[in-house]
Amino acid sequence: MPPRPKSAFICQQCGFQSPKWVGRCPSCDGWNTLVEERIVAAPKGRGLARSPRAPIALGDVPADAEERMVTGIGEFDRVLGGGIVQGSCVLLGGDPGIGKSSLLMQASAALATKGTVLYVSGEESAAQIKMRARRFGIASDEILVLAETDLGSVIEAIRKVRPIFTVIDSIQTMNSDAIASAAGGVSQLR
Repeated sequence: MPPRPKSAFICQQCGFQSPKWVGRCPSCDGWNTLVEERIVAAPKGRGLARSPRAPIALGDVPADAEERMVTGIGEFDRVLGGGIVQGSCVLLGGDPGIGKSSLLMQASAALATKGTVLYVSGEESAAQIKMRARRFGIASDEILVLAETDLGSVIEAIRKVRPIFTVIDSIQTMNSDAIASAAGGVSQLR
């Protein structure tokens, strides 16, 4: 008989985990915020194959680790410390309708002059994204659009396209089949 899948009750407001359901979260005092979610074990043997990294002197860190991709949007680049650090993840947050998607489309257009940009949307169709781009006079073939909410499909597209910049608009719409909870939940976001 296969082992029973392990689960835990996770608060959807603060991320607190409990082995059993409780009506009130002991961490944030939210009522009825704990949801049962499947616990996915880490793959066995992964940590054993990799040897630990040795520390290096600050002066020996390669110069390419400091390179940033400048978007040309002055305040955006300034807030990011001079541009987007290659290999980094930036979370852009704010109230609905304040222009996050518009800002990201403009940044995508600026970065598309340097290479391929993948714009993933979980909230809008490809046609809606094209309409936004058209309002800004953006018509670059270097911006690829993917209307998708499945994380596995998004990761596969990133592997195939190998873009210099990827936008995921918005992260709370993404979901993974490996985690048995609704999109936007604490476990899915992690």
